[in-house]
Amino acid sequence: MIRHREDLIAGPIINLVAARGEVTDAAWERIEPLLPQADGRGRPWRDHRQVVNGVLWRLRTGAPWRDLPQRYGPWQTVYERFARWEADGTWARLLEHVQVRDDAMGRVEWTVAVDSTINRAHQHAAGARKRGQQAGDNLEDPGRSQARQALGRSRGGLTTKVHLAVDGRGLPLSIVLTPGNVNDATAFTQVLDEICIPRIVTGRPRTTPTRVLGDKAYSSRAIRHLLRRRGITATIPERRDQIANRRRRGNLGGRPPVFDKGVYRDRNVVERCFSRLKQFRAIATRFDKLATRYRAGVVLVSLILWLRESTR
Repeated sequence: MIRHREDLIAGPIINLVAARGEVTDAAWERIEPLLPQADGRGRPWRDHRQVVNGVLWRLRTGAPWRDLPQRYGPWQTVYERFARWEADGTWARLLEHVQVRDDAMGRVEWTVAVDSTINRAHQHAAGARKRGQQAGDNLEDPGRSQARQALGRSRGGLTTKVHLAVDGRGLPLSIVLTPGNVNDATAFTQVLDEICIPRIVTGRPRTTPTRVLGDKAYSSRAIRHLLRRRGITATIPERRDQIANRRRRGNLGGRPPVFDKGVYRDRNVVERCFSRLKQFRAIATRFDKLATRYRAGVVLVSLILWLRESTR
């Protein structure tokens, strides 16, 4: 009798926990029509929603794929679907679809903030082989392999740096991975080039924000010249050494760049975005060996953030 009573109590609790962090009905209505309808192998798909919820559970908890709860189906199926949709660009297309729809409705705020965050790589993230490499083959330079997989070694160990450009609401527009020891300014051009939202009607994709907000790490003559050439207003504070050098040269140092302190306060949206992304433990700590797999997780979590904002 006591055991039966415990089961009656535990059942609803398990159901409540299972629903936490999963795709809502409103969000599912947005993305279900965009998912592949056939797997190309003559076999029926396992329920897409069940698999997507399984991927989200793994991203949220950071647990190994083998520990996936049975309610999401075989862990091999969930992992294979996650990897397959990363390879064919399904996750990226879903994120692009949501971005295009919000931009067409005028919701995207084109005052863009850029920044990066360093995420520690777990020991399971190291040791990825290059394509076609077999056990016992001569290994290439470990440093080059780590750089290719966006792993950088520092005093804290292996790390990966995630560079983001977010709109005025703090939603990711571009995602770039580099080793953790790469300078922010080095990846700025790639981050800016990754911003690309197609139009629903004919026309060129939207690639140029009206303003870019960045911290002192992006204060360089090359970056300011790039933004000026593209017609983008820069709100980036000068570093102390740059200010001292300009003053020391007198009239030859030129005028200080325009800087609006009031507008710069909005740069915190990118910090808040990093905070929301790191609510998913598999993003805050990298467990994936391949950079493409880890980036696919960041893309999927970014999709969830966009869906939460657009379905409010």
